[in-house]
Amino acid sequence: MASPGRDAVLREFGVSRETAAKLDVLVAELARWQRVKNLVSAATLAEVWTRHIADSLQLLHLAPPDARIWVDMGSGAGFPGLPIALSSPPGGLVHLIESNSRKCAFLRHIVRLTDASAMVHEGRLEDVCPNMAEECDVVTARALAPLVDLIAFAEPLLKQGATGLFPKGKDAPAELTEAAKSWNFAADLIPSRTDSQGRIIRIKDLERRPKTTQ
Repeated sequence: MASPGRDAVLREFGVSRETAAKLDVLVAELARWQRVKNLVSAATLAEVWTRHIADSLQLLHLAPPDARIWVDMGSGAGFPGLPIALSSPPGGLVHLIESNSRKCAFLRHIVRLTDASAMVHEGRLEDVCPNMAEECDVVTARALAPLVDLIAFAEPLLKQGATGLFPKGKDAPAELTEAAKSWNFAADLIPSRTDSQGRIIRIKDLERRPKTTQ
């Protein structure tokens, strides 16, 4: 029996049959590994298609049309990075950055099973991100840290022209206000397609705000 919401999500995002089969593998393996690895909140596992898959796929439609290289900071169980990697056009690549070795093992397992266009990097964001500044088109992170901290981690990528796509909850406007105290940037606040209170913050043209002297 198909998971709740699966068919509706596939229709909404125009997922091909081949990609749907790979997403099915991701969902099945997530459920299998969840029994011993605790990769996602147990409360969300039954709604994986609407809470995790759709929440990830919506970012594809907000990226620049020619975006090919993504960096997913703090990938965890692979959201949003793995669904994006499985759905990206030929030539795309998603860098999955995760410091937890058990989660990296899961990410590598899925990449092998699905032949996903992804590369797993086990390490700290501040060590890995600067090495990707020249090739990144989009940087994203989900449920990782406040926006002001995400921008700090992604600074090397955003300053080189990457677009930031950061899913947030109802406090997104407040996070934007707080981040603007330290950074100058162009920002869009986009309603989430999966959460009536959620917003996706799109960041471009980042510059560090000069410190004021007292």
